[in-house]
Amino acid sequence: MINNRYMEELGKLVVVGQGYVGLPLSMRAVAVGWRVVGVDVDEGRVKRLAAGQSYVDDVTDDDLRAALATGRYQPVAEYGPAEGFDVAVVTVPTPLAEGAPDLSYIANAGRSLARLVRPGATVVLESTTYPGTTDELFGPLLEAGSGLVVGRDFRLGYSPERIDPGNQTWNLENTPKVVSGVDEASLVAVRAFFDTIVTQTVPVSSTRTAELTKLLENTFRHVNIALVNELAMVAGQLGVDVWEAIEAASTKPYGFMRFTPGPGVGGHCLPIDPSYLSWRVRRSLGRNFRFVELANDINDHMPDHVVVRATEMLNQSGLPVLGSRILLLGLAYKKNSGDARESPAIRIASLLAARGADVRAADPHVDPALVPATVRLVALDETELAAADLVVILVDHDRFPRELVAAHARAVLDTRRWLPATPRIPAQRSAQVTERLDPTAGPPAGPRLVESL
Repeated sequence: MINNRYMEELGKLVVVGQGYVGLPLSMRAVAVGWRVVGVDVDEGRVKRLAAGQSYVDDVTDDDLRAALATGRYQPVAEYGPAEGFDVAVVTVPTPLAEGAPDLSYIANAGRSLARLVRPGATVVLESTTYPGTTDELFGPLLEAGSGLVVGRDFRLGYSPERIDPGNQTWNLENTPKVVSGVDEASLVAVRAFFDTIVTQTVPVSSTRTAELTKLLENTFRHVNIALVNELAMVAGQLGVDVWEAIEAASTKPYGFMRFTPGPGVGGHCLPIDPSYLSWRVRRSLGRNFRFVELANDINDHMPDHVVVRATEMLNQSGLPVLGSRILLLGLAYKKNSGDARESPAIRIASLLAARGADVRAADPHVDPALVPATVRLVALDETELAAADLVVILVDHDRFPRELVAAHARAVLDTRRWLPATPRIPAQRSAQVTERLDPTAGPPAGPRLVESL
């Protein structure tokens, strides 16, 4: 008989993976009364967590120390302390390996949890994956290792993560949470757990529907970003400012959603998740998912386009890439985050360094250990800006001082349309700006050459 004790009183929760998804979940669970064991196979991470040192943007050191102080959060590097759990949530990475889904982290977590699953327990997979993973792979691993039967002895479900690192408006608690189960009883159990964590749960009919929901969300973004990225590559040649066109289109109150160009896509979601869907369609149905493959081609090559544009700008100033000093603003994959996973900025930095440029980068959020050895991490100040032959704006962090950049950079490639329109910079466009407002005033107080993608 299923033991639903945890539905009435909070019990023991195991969160496998203490990264950008698992750690915020652990903190929220502690806050609402769960006893949490946070498992992560990275012993370095576990030591930092035990010392109250967070490495996740959405969890501060104070948040972590407060959780530790309750005595209800225990970070560990092995599964022994997870014994006797009521609920287990798996939030491990799902990368690509040679273009194919790598589910080894899910499989390893399933095998490790299986020996600890007891009658009445609930297990939830949150890791992004293709439709069928929960019932075809994860569930059978749990059954094989526990000797129990899904549905009869324990509950199993899938609930895709919806964490947006650095988002100050939508967080784990107030973002609607899609939940599912392999059967009705499992759905009830999974929903009951997440009802203690979030303000709204959204039940769906099957784990496969929930798995596809996550891939649909990210593929939608991936395809639309690819559209505006390709527009950015051709609009200037057509004599059109793509940013102005996007702003104008955004005034339409229906039938349009605003997406903007950039140097590429990063993180786990966009560079990887749509490929899980494409792989599954090809493997199961024997057909190509053309939208995803086209979007991959466009977005994957945006870093190369940025390097070409940077080369063109240097050439306009009579400079080769070799030996030029280039300052990159931002190495993370998104604004106000230190997350550099699959960051296009890292690739751009590496490509420029490989061409012989003296590459420097400023990013107040990114861990210095993640910066390529060929790139020098510097503070963003007047000296660095003035010394750079070209400044490339890759991430529009709020902590970057616009006025300082506008006042001291000699040439700027702005991939985010970040610099404001001023009398000195009438408008950013794919064209050269070389005039000085006052020929008698000496060197210009701001960029003489400003271009966007």
